[in-house]
Amino acid sequence: MRMLAIEDDPDILGNIASYFGTRNFMVDCALDGMQGFSLATRNDYDVIVMDLALPRLDGYELSRRLRVESECDTPVIMVTARDTLDERLSGFEAGADDYLVKPFALAELGARVNALLQRSRKRSATRALQVADLTLDPNTREVVRAGRTLRLPPAPMTLLTMLMRESPAVVPRARLEEALWLDSPPDSDSLRTHIHQLRHVIDKPFAHALLRTVHGVGYRLLAPLNDAGDATR
Repeated sequence: MRMLAIEDDPDILGNIASYFGTRNFMVDCALDGMQGFSLATRNDYDVIVMDLALPRLDGYELSRRLRVESECDTPVIMVTARDTLDERLSGFEAGADDYLVKPFALAELGARVNALLQRSRKRSATRALQVADLTLDPNTREVVRAGRTLRLPPAPMTLLTMLMRESPAVVPRARLEEALWLDSPPDSDSLRTHIHQLRHVIDKPFAHALLRTVHGVGYRLLAPLNDAGDATR
């Protein structure tokens, strides 16, 4: 999971980054609103945690710009010492999904982040997925590339769904194995076999490969126009 934390207090920012870093989050940090806006529009995040009283661009305006100008739908939690009803309502009107008053326990922030992520996953589970000319409808499990309907066995379909949800990020082998077999993968070649099946269906008949191997790490789906210098077929 990837988080953007925007907070002008270095101590609070460091505590947030440390707490979520030990919980398998990649945390990018920004000390002001303009830096946060730049990071949020250049990268894909699963959740954004932002202070309200930020220098250069406050949290209200930052959230509005993300929602309106950038059409960013990443879940946002505002953390602030401002605790009046009007201020909380203003935060929600600006696009915040949740509002946490300082001082707060990191465990509570963690619980709120998890709740937002679960709701976000439920929404995305019904949304059509697309990478380049490859689309997947999670409801019907219909896979189409370049107008051609593709058929996949259950295991490669599970892998494709995860890879499309995470694209363009690299999905580690361990997560893919867990999706198929929980904590009991049959052997080291089983995942490779299903990846081969998936590649045979979604890539072999087409001019450009989408499924890439990141050696020693895992796999990713990447549109052909993107830089794939660290990946090979």
